[in-house]
Amino acid sequence: QVQLVESGGGLVQAGGSLRLSCAASGRTFSDYNMGWFRQTPGKEREFVAAINWSGDRTYYTEAVKGRVTIFRDDAKNAAYLQMNSLEPEDTAVYYCATDRAFRRRAVIISVEAGYDYWGQGTQVTVSS
Repeated sequence: QVQLVESGGGLVQAGGSLRLSCAASGRTFSDYNMGWFRQTPGKEREFVAAINWSGDRTYYTEAVKGRVTIFRDDAKNAAYLQMNSLEPEDTAVYYCATDRAFRRRAVIISVEAGYDYWGQGTQVTVSS
C-alpha cells in the first residue's frame, strides 16, 4: 500500500520560508515522478511543481517560479518543496502525489489526473 505523508507546513510571515517534506512508502519511490499541488477553500487543487523520477528535470507553475524549488532524496524516499519569499497568496493546503506512470519520460504531468496516490496535505498559512 502506497502512503505519502506531508509535513513542514505552518504559519509564516510574508517573505519567510518553509520547507515541506513528503515521505513515501509502499512503492519504489525512485521510479516515479513526484508532484506538489495546493488547494484553498472553494477552489480546485492546482499544480505547484513536479520533478521527474531521475531528479534531473523539474517543472513549476508560473506563480512560484524563482521562489520555490522541488527536489528529491531517493535514499530517504522523500520529496521536498523549498518555498522562499512566501506571499499571502501561497496560503493553502499543500499535497504531494506520485505519478501514475512508471518512469514517465516524455513530459512532466501538471494535472491531477496524472497522479494516483496523494498525501493528506499540510497547511501553509502566510500572514501579511
